[in-house]
Amino acid sequence: MSFDTIYKGSTIVTHNKTYVSDIAVRDGKIIEIGDFSKSDAKEIIDLKDLHLLPGVIDTQVHFREPGGEHKEDLSSGTKAAVLGGVTGVFEMPNTEPSTTNEAALMDKFSRAKGRLHCDYAFYVGGTPDNYLELPELEKIEGCCGVKVFMGLSTGTLLVSGDEDLDKILSKINNRASFHCEDQDLLEQRKKFQIKGDTNSHEVWRNDEQCLKATQRIVNIARKNKKNIHILHVSSGQEIEFLSKNKDIASVEITPQHLTLSAPDCYNSMGNYAQMNPPIRNLDHQNKLWDGITNGTADIIGSDHAPHSREEKDVDYPNSPSGMPGVQTLVPVMLNHVNNGKLTLQRFVELTSFNPTNLFKIKGKGQIKIGFDADFTIVDMNKERKITNDWILSKCGWTPYNDMDIKGWPVMTVIRNNIVMREDVIADPLGKPMKFVR
Repeated sequence: MSFDTIYKGSTIVTHNKTYVSDIAVRDGKIIEIGDFSKSDAKEIIDLKDLHLLPGVIDTQVHFREPGGEHKEDLSSGTKAAVLGGVTGVFEMPNTEPSTTNEAALMDKFSRAKGRLHCDYAFYVGGTPDNYLELPELEKIEGCCGVKVFMGLSTGTLLVSGDEDLDKILSKINNRASFHCEDQDLLEQRKKFQIKGDTNSHEVWRNDEQCLKATQRIVNIARKNKKNIHILHVSSGQEIEFLSKNKDIASVEITPQHLTLSAPDCYNSMGNYAQMNPPIRNLDHQNKLWDGITNGTADIIGSDHAPHSREEKDVDYPNSPSGMPGVQTLVPVMLNHVNNGKLTLQRFVELTSFNPTNLFKIKGKGQIKIGFDADFTIVDMNKERKITNDWILSKCGWTPYNDMDIKGWPVMTVIRNNIVMREDVIADPLGKPMKFVR
């Protein structure tokens, strides 16, 4: 039997197993796994001394199109993704206009056609006005689900009241994702903002208002018997609370909250360390790592949210919150693997298996016969420095500038197409992801 491609001799890592084997691929799918030393293929790729992971899916990116193309667009964002070893993304709805109706959602799919370098899905934003339409919108092919902002961040999307949150959760059927910051508390605490002092950001948007929002939405979800996903969890209190509510809520943490800490990041980077919810101190970070270790955390997503230098250089609090991250998710987390903070199998669980399992993506996230040949191929011994000039995001900077890394993505494969190899990027071929509905 001949194959299109045989990937030879790599160390294959899944969420529960590590082994050395070959993978045979035909028509973009994994056909067989085993020893193919005597088999033929159109192409044989030797991956000895490399690790082959199921394609990494970043479930939280903001690519700013339409409305913010000066700092990112769908093409540049996905080019950054594949350079960083990411094979698929979930893109957020807080664009301009917001993605809150069928016309806006279909406009994104139209914009994406033929331009994206990785596979993709789009969120639809939940609002007090569109909750009746959400059950049909979330069924549209390529829609990953409903996203709700409980606290105001970039853009205009906001659902702050329990009654409106209850309306949304009473209608939708699929797992919805929530930005959990309590808007009422944010308004009350604005007095803690200090002009020109980014350190005051985490004082204003403190841990208590995050916990309150998370507790509120878990209670509303439980009332409606619906599954929810809590994005960018930043505090130890939330991790402790969510560890007791895993039957209803899944948990996402960003590499930033696991890597950067206050006050050092604010002292060294100023507004460039500003994001929502904020980077917090080492006590919180250590508890987030506990969540990674004990299984409370389900997904690592980058919350890629770029802004231009001109925007970031405005005096706080008028500076926007957010930082790029899709290109650095894999190398930063591989560095943590090499430093003993988590295993490579746990990394795969957090970035491939769980995203596909929780959001019911068809044919991705596993090294399994019949699944898409999506691979993130990494050199765990490669040492390299992250630098601003390596960043392909239009913003042109990274909070990890000059960070020394061990462990690096060297090849990104999507449906058996090598879309990145040693920093060389192929033409765009991204398609919408499909979901079990």
